[in-house]
Amino acid sequence: MKIPFTKMHGIGNNYIYIDAITNEFDASIFNQLAVDVSNVNTGIGSDGLIVIHPSDVADVGMRIFNKDGSEGQSCGNGLRCTAKYVFENLLVSSHTFRIETKAAIVAAEVYGDRECIDNVTVDLGSPSLHRSQIPMHGPDDNRVIAEEFHVASRALQVTALFLGNPNAVFFVDAIEEAPLHEVGAIVTEDPRFPDRVNVGFVEIISSNEMNYRVWERGSGVTEACGTGASAAVVAAVLNGFIEKGTDVTVHLSGGDLRIKWADDDRVWMTGPAETTIQGIFHWKRQE
Repeated sequence: MKIPFTKMHGIGNNYIYIDAITNEFDASIFNQLAVDVSNVNTGIGSDGLIVIHPSDVADVGMRIFNKDGSEGQSCGNGLRCTAKYVFENLLVSSHTFRIETKAAIVAAEVYGDRECIDNVTVDLGSPSLHRSQIPMHGPDDNRVIAEEFHVASRALQVTALFLGNPNAVFFVDAIEEAPLHEVGAIVTEDPRFPDRVNVGFVEIISSNEMNYRVWERGSGVTEACGTGASAAVVAAVLNGFIEKGTDVTVHLSGGDLRIKWADDDRVWMTGPAETTIQGIFHWKRQE
């Protein structure tokens, strides 16, 4: 099967994008296709697969598949790249439009002309803060803020919330000393999070700047995670490190994002989106 694709990245968080608006695909292939295209040795190499598809409730839709074939709910960097793709390929007519994900309908605004969209802002909506909304098992349905969390012989404090995806955030003194591999791989599969969880580590630099590193559920360590970085800003506000309404610069391995948890409770993220490769993937489906 010959599958037209575009490889794009948002500050290093890279996915293979296929256009199911212009082309027809059997949706049953997406889980395995995600595994195969993500393989750096026998596929293209990526953090997963994103399918851009028609929507009955928004201008376009997108589905996110991790490199292990599991389906995600949203992806901040993927939303920005999807917005760039659909505008540059004339699938939407306005600089502002809406994208449907499994988590929510997201407003997007692109900056630039048809030939070159450089930056995109997306409205990730309001975070869900109660334990049952994350979801996270526990004795009550309170907010999970600096809650004691034992893992890998460590006594940590976790702040957890849902913002497009479940997120567990840990604050550290120095980002380079964060136990990303040791703790991230365990926490993402911890039974306290029945839907698994993105695991983020945050170093607060100032009242409007932070460093962030992430282990994404289904993909492992990635260069960036937009929803995770946005959740980290919310967690920083909840813990009193940053004031709500502040425009925060978040430094990730792949680059920077500007994120604000606004006074109206909505989370806004602005950052770049880039196209790297377009081509045809010759795929032989394994039966």
